[in-house]
Amino acid sequence: MKKSLFFLSILLPFICSAQVVFEARVDSMVLLIGQQRELTLDVTCGASQKLQMPDYRPQQPLAEDVEIVELLGTDTTFIDDGKRMQVLQRYAITAWDSTIVLLPPFEVKVDGKPYQSKQLALKVFTVDVDTVHVDQFFPPKDIQRNPFSWDDWKPVFWFVGINQLLALVLLWLYSHWRQNKPLIQIIRRKRKLPAHQVAMNEIERIKSERKWAEEDSKEYYTQLTDTLRNYIRERYGFNAMEMTSSEIIERLMQEQDETALAELRQLFQTADLVKFAKYTTMINENDANLVSAIDFINQTKIEIDPNLPEEEIIIPEEVKQIKARSLTVKIMMGVIVTVAFVAICYAAYLAIDLIR
Repeated sequence: MKKSLFFLSILLPFICSAQVVFEARVDSMVLLIGQQRELTLDVTCGASQKLQMPDYRPQQPLAEDVEIVELLGTDTTFIDDGKRMQVLQRYAITAWDSTIVLLPPFEVKVDGKPYQSKQLALKVFTVDVDTVHVDQFFPPKDIQRNPFSWDDWKPVFWFVGINQLLALVLLWLYSHWRQNKPLIQIIRRKRKLPAHQVAMNEIERIKSERKWAEEDSKEYYTQLTDTLRNYIRERYGFNAMEMTSSEIIERLMQEQDETALAELRQLFQTADLVKFAKYTTMINENDANLVSAIDFINQTKIEIDPNLPEEEIIIPEEVKQIKARSLTVKIMMGVIVTVAFVAICYAAYLAIDLIR
C-alpha cells in the first residue's frame, strides 16, 4: 500500500500536466436576430503539448443561420508554475432566424488527439413589431453631414500652405536661374568720395603716366578734359559729357565770373585744337593747362560733411558671388520639388481620408 501511494505521488504531477480540459461557452444563450454574442473556446493542457485550435473565418457558418462575425483575439496564460497553459480564443457570432439553435461540438487537437466540447444551445428572438399600427413606420433617414471640425482639417491646410510657400520659392529660384542672376549679392558700405577728390586722384594718375612727354598730347588732353567734364557734372549738376567746350563755358558763366573761367576756357580751346586740328603743344604748355585744371577744381570744390551716411556698393560678380546657374541652385530646386510633391500627396491622402 505504501509503495502504491509512493508511485502515485510521483506520477500524479505528470498525469495532471498531461490532462486536457476543453470547454466552449457563450456569454449569453439568448439574443435577438442580428445581435452579436461572444463565443469562447477555453483549452487547458500541458505547456509542452502541441495545441491546434479551430480555424474559423468571418462569415463562416457554425450552424443553420448562425455564423462567425469576427475573431476577437487569442490569449495564452501559463499556470502551475509554467507546467500548464490555458488558451482562450474568442469569436463574435450572430444568428439570423428566430428559433432555438444547437451548435455542434467544437473540436481541438492536442498532440494530434482530438478533443470535443459539449453542445451549446442558442435561443434567438425576433424583433417585436407593432401589429396594431402597421401603417406607422419610419422611412430611411437621410445622409447626415458631420459638422466641420478645424482640428480634423488643420493638417491638410498646413500641408497645402507649406506647398504653396515651396512653390513660390521654387518660382523665385527658377526665375533667377533663367536670368542668370546672383542669388546673394555681397554689399559693402563705403563712403562716397567728393567730386573734387575723385578729380584730383584722376589728375594724379594722368601726371604719373606723362602722356604729353611721349608725344601723345591727344590722349593726354582727352583724359584731362574728361576728368574736368565729370567733375563739372558732379559739382554743378548738368551733363557736361554731352556738351561742347563753349557750351560748358557758357553754362559755367552762370555760376562763376568770366575772369575765373579764363584759364579753363584756354584749356578747353587747346584741347579742341589738339584733338580736332592736330595742334602740337609744348611740354610747358601742357604743364600750365594741368595747373589750370587743378586751380579750377580747388576754387570750385565743395567739402563734404564727414557725418553723411555711407552708401552701399554691390561687389562685382568676380568677387565670389553665388550665381544662379550653379549646381547648388539646381540641387535646391530638386529638393523643393520632391518635398512639395510629398507634401501635396500627403495632404491629398489626409483629405480623402476625412471625406470618407
